[in-house]
Amino acid sequence: MDRYTTLHSFVLVAENGSFAAAALKEGVTPVVMGRRLDALERHLGVKLMHRSTRGLALTDLGEQYLERARGLLKDFEEADASISHHGTSVRGHLVVSAPAAFGRRHIGPHAPAFQARYPDLQLSFNFTDSVVDLVRHGYDMGIRIGEVTDPNYVAIKLFPNRRVVCGAPDYFERQGVPRTLEDLARHNCLAFNLQGGQQRGWTFLRDGKQVAVRVDGNLDCNDGELLFDWVKQGLGIGWRSTWEIQAELKRGELVTVLDEYALPAYDIQAVYPQQRYLPAKVRFFIDYLKQIYNAPGYWEVR
Repeated sequence: MDRYTTLHSFVLVAENGSFAAAALKEGVTPVVMGRRLDALERHLGVKLMHRSTRGLALTDLGEQYLERARGLLKDFEEADASISHHGTSVRGHLVVSAPAAFGRRHIGPHAPAFQARYPDLQLSFNFTDSVVDLVRHGYDMGIRIGEVTDPNYVAIKLFPNRRVVCGAPDYFERQGVPRTLEDLARHNCLAFNLQGGQQRGWTFLRDGKQVAVRVDGNLDCNDGELLFDWVKQGLGIGWRSTWEIQAELKRGELVTVLDEYALPAYDIQAVYPQQRYLPAKVRFFIDYLKQIYNAPGYWEVR
């Protein structure tokens, strides 16, 4: 049995916690996965996992070997990428992280067509509003909204975006239109509260400098889509990305205010860890999303 297969199977079992779950992803039986682990342990002459009726647990040596195995598998993929850089086929497993609302609306719906184009590629997505460590959690790439400052990541702009203040027309009819940043103190600002989130302030550009304005409101939550729904209902105003509100702006359901202070260059970006060779699966998916997002009128109907 080749070393790549046994390493890959070992990592799958370790990450999924059972032979059955790993076998399902690999498309084989649990017995086959068990035999592969047995073969790897015989080759190494050590025990990598404890098995019991309650499940599997890595030994101390297994924990150490898992990190090395992940690194070796990554090296395999990068070697393949260096050869297939100009190729048109791709295989393997692509694991992607993205913001929850953005992922549901602008990544998930396009995944089936991408997978149909590359049927040998398995896709996995994690949509969360928490910023995840791509390397630590085993992601091939992520989608980020806004500036990416980590020097360990490469960022590729998929589509331009800004951060603006917006609200429903009937809200502004009742409460008035803010003309200055200081006016926000008199408005019901609906803020994102995850890990401190927007409670620390909404960021604007004034006189060429970024400024954070403290905001307050009677509703906040850690779900961006719910916040957006509240804004559309006229319950308050929100600090939203332009990618999110284009269709509502076109229909007149929302209007923007304080546009002269809007935060520019808050772009939609694909990020991936610095590496010598960019895997074909990552490159193809980035190109695929970029083509979709830059199609005329895409954002106005989504």
